[in-house]
Amino acid sequence: MSDNQSTKRLWRDVRVFDGHNTLPERMAVIVEGERVTNLTPMSRLDEALASECREMGRGGVMTPGLVDCHTHLVFGGGRADEFEKRLEGASYEEIAQAGGGILSTVRSTREASEEELFEVAVPRLQAMIADGMTTVEIKSGYGLTVEDELKMLRVARHLGETLPVRVTTTLLGAHALPPEFQDDSDGYIDLVCHEMIPAAAKQGLVDAVDVFCEKIAFSVAQCERVFQAAREYGLPIKAHAEQLSNLGGTTLAARYGALSADHIEYLDEAGVAALREAGSTAVLLPGAFHTLRETKLPPIAALREAGVPIALATDANPGSSPIFSPTLMLNFACILFRLTPQEALAGMTAHGARALGRNELGRIYVGGPADLCLWNIDTAAELAYAVQAGRLKQRIFRGEVSHEN
Repeated sequence: MSDNQSTKRLWRDVRVFDGHNTLPERMAVIVEGERVTNLTPMSRLDEALASECREMGRGGVMTPGLVDCHTHLVFGGGRADEFEKRLEGASYEEIAQAGGGILSTVRSTREASEEELFEVAVPRLQAMIADGMTTVEIKSGYGLTVEDELKMLRVARHLGETLPVRVTTTLLGAHALPPEFQDDSDGYIDLVCHEMIPAAAKQGLVDAVDVFCEKIAFSVAQCERVFQAAREYGLPIKAHAEQLSNLGGTTLAARYGALSADHIEYLDEAGVAALREAGSTAVLLPGAFHTLRETKLPPIAALREAGVPIALATDANPGSSPIFSPTLMLNFACILFRLTPQEALAGMTAHGARALGRNELGRIYVGGPADLCLWNIDTAAELAYAVQAGRLKQRIFRGEVSHEN
């Protein structure tokens, strides 16, 4: 085998979804090193070039590696008891007010060591990798002290260093009010702004800063303080906004040039316009919509009409979306939100990458990263149409096949 054959890899006769659309002809895809170097219709493939390559597969559908732009994968404990309470009629807010919800996970996460958090996070992440995910965002937010938030971020970084996956980290210190600050929410925001964000930034543990702007969490004014602190350290911002009510968190986030506003079931026309003007991405989280049995639909038609990019994510977390399957979200988005299969798949590839500020990811193009998935299906729509394990034939990460079925 020649040196070229050891570095050039060829996939023949594949249907390619490039992150936005399915290409009209069957394609040949060549990867060299960590990059896609050739994307050619089969009718125009240079067989002399093909002879220099190691052939890796034929047929099927090739997509970019899936991008999950909103998860809470690092946490201690579980909340199956709250699942039962919700089925008996308790609301998300009632459970939170009774000391459950996020604060229940906070207690378990504080008690866990870094090693324990890493060990329980690995199988969650492995399940998502086996479902085609190559890039994942992992938030903190279950520590709510400086050291416990940094602990979560260190675990997230370690996951990305250990497993074949790109991990981006987001500091979500403003996730909930910890017990120590129950009567002093402004004091806790001081801690987030003046100690937590600086420490995470100085230690290189954080890629973005998030907030939960909601009446059970933090006010618009408090979230703005967090955004201002993030700006001081050159960190992009994101927001959990308009999930349970319309407080205007999305409009605020857009004013600060947010990468994304996430959940947004209660988003109004002003918020849609703000996202459009800012170039921010709307992130839909159908797993939480499903688990919480929400009935208020996000303003999909208005987002489409405004041309706001729509991303999709699992929101994998112990309470409101204990779901670790990216392809299941494609189905949920189509069934629950009436996205087309193409919109859903773009939402978990190109638009998901955009929501992380990583526009180079989530697409297949010459010169682009060779993060790819080859699926044993005939059309890209089948990924959203059916809920079925075992369809991933190959997962290619940084040019190397990291999963093969």
